[in-house]
Amino acid sequence: MKPWSLVYGDGAMDDILGITTYIAHDSTINADKVMPRLEHRIATLTTMPERGRVVPELQWHGITTVREIFEKPWRILYQLRAKQVVIVAVYDGRRQFNDVLLERFLR
Repeated sequence: MKPWSLVYGDGAMDDILGITTYIAHDSTINADKVMPRLEHRIATLTTMPERGRVVPELQWHGITTVREIFEKPWRILYQLRAKQVVIVAVYDGRRQFNDVLLERFLR
C-alpha cells in the first residue's frame, strides 16, 4: 500500500509553533522535545490515516470529515483528501474546543 502524503493546512504549523513557544517560556529543553514528538505522531498518519476517530464536537453538528489522533495532551485534527492527510489543527486537549475554534476564527 502506497503511503499517504502529509500537508499542513493553514494555521496547523502556526499551532505547533505556538505550542513550542508557550512551553519555551518555562523550559526551552521541554520545548525542543515537543516539535519532534508531534511531527513523529503526525507522520504515523501516512500509513493508517483512517484509524483516527471523528471529532465528537463536530460530529454532533453533522461534520464527519474531520478526524483526530492524540499525542497527549495535544489533539491533532486532520482531513483525508485524495491520498493526502491534511493537518487542520493541533491544540492542547485540555482547552475547550469552542474556545479553540473561536480563537482560530478571530486570527
